[in-house]
Amino acid sequence: MKFVKTVGLAVLGTALAIGGASAQQKTVKIATEGAYAPWNFTGAGGKLEGFEIDLANDLCARMKVKCEIVAQDWDGIIPALTAKKYDAIMAGMSITDERKKTIDFAGPYAAGPNGFLVPKSSPLAKMPGTGQAFNLDTQKEAAEKAIDAVKPLVKGKTIGVQGSTIHANFADKYYKGTAEIREYKTTEAHDLDLAAGRIDAVLADSTAIIGTLEKPEFKDYALVGPSITGGLLGEGVGVGLRKEDQELKKAFNEAIQAAVKDGTVKKLSEKWFKIDISPKA
Repeated sequence: MKFVKTVGLAVLGTALAIGGASAQQKTVKIATEGAYAPWNFTGAGGKLEGFEIDLANDLCARMKVKCEIVAQDWDGIIPALTAKKYDAIMAGMSITDERKKTIDFAGPYAAGPNGFLVPKSSPLAKMPGTGQAFNLDTQKEAAEKAIDAVKPLVKGKTIGVQGSTIHANFADKYYKGTAEIREYKTTEAHDLDLAAGRIDAVLADSTAIIGTLEKPEFKDYALVGPSITGGLLGEGVGVGLRKEDQELKKAFNEAIQAAVKDGTVKKLSEKWFKIDISPKA
């Protein structure tokens, strides 16, 4: 297991197993995006806040290590992990087969569907499938039928997505050619373009959309469309880790399982999302 000292990048080895070492002497450096509210965001005074910040600190306490949480741009977050700039990623990252080719995961610690953010005044606000949930793994035919039902409504429209995400991949697979897919570096960027009328809809994780809808400037917007999970959307959200760090993976998995079992993940998700997105067996 590789841990990073607060003062540098020296490896402490299997520090979790050393009973004589205090938690203050060990640090797990965790990267988050800091621009994906309410999962993670930069609050007043530049302080990182959100569901994953609270959860990361809880998991570190269970592992008896100190958390050092740093902000990292999304588009470089995996390369920087493999380059050993930090030890783990907690940034709303879904566990997918494609990402597993490069990194490993602990978890999942959360599971949330995708959806569309649109103005209430738009014809898209009447999108079919709103309020219905489908899983591409267990309900493939029904899920793809619900996805296809959306296509006539988004034909010729522009849909904003955050680049290098499962939502960008989903939009490319199911809506490219029907609608224009426009990629953005952050979710805030596509939200701003939606508010300015430069795009017609945003496709994103429903929990991120819920966070956007809490902002006063988005009171006239709505979350619509079928709630889709599974398939290329992945197995849920987990902790990204280097493949060689199997002891750290084991420690995170044990901490996540304990936090799910005792209701901590449920409590934190209800605090930040107003709904329970803890993983279900």
